[in-house]
Amino acid sequence: MARYSGPVCRLCRREGAKLFLKGERCYTKKCSVDRRSYAPGQHGQGRKKVSEYGKQLRTKQFARRFYGVLEGQFRHYFEMAAKMPGVTGENLLRLLESRLDNVIYRLGFANSRAEARQFVLHGHFTVNGRKVNIPSFLTKVGQVIAVKESSRQNDKIKSVIEANSSRPVPKWLDLNRDTLEAKIVAVPNREEIDIPIEETLIVELYSK
Repeated sequence: MARYSGPVCRLCRREGAKLFLKGERCYTKKCSVDRRSYAPGQHGQGRKKVSEYGKQLRTKQFARRFYGVLEGQFRHYFEMAAKMPGVTGENLLRLLESRLDNVIYRLGFANSRAEARQFVLHGHFTVNGRKVNIPSFLTKVGQVIAVKESSRQNDKIKSVIEANSSRPVPKWLDLNRDTLEAKIVAVPNREEIDIPIEETLIVELYSK
């Protein structure tokens, strides 16, 4: 599957906010958004009036890049969310939050969603005791995510988990740091999802 392989800091600058695509670097003064808060390119510093459609598009692009999914995947999640009971925009964010790569990142088992995706692809995690190597796997309430037994001595995995040992974990995840296991205890509320967007703009964009 095709995936963006260019400079990721450029994406953050284009959206005008941190997407936390480079892990630890995003929390330091080296972050490109802090150093150059304008959009990339020759006309990045120019003022430009944004239309309503432009706002909707930028919101959708921000959410898509925040979670690291492709356009086709994102559209599929929206269609799933529209068929679910409740508010479509919030359903969409819940689906994105329930992706296995995002859950791994939220638990502090990876420095970024991109790194979490790589760890999952390499088969370092299990869901209910079975190895899952699909980053887009949608987790459900009651499932237990754990670092695979044979991966717990992996130097990279160990260093990342130690470095993120103090990172707060969302309330909808119950993490046991001693056993490196976590249970999904609830569906995340909108207040618990820290993506700074108006998801209604995405719904308006796709509803045209």
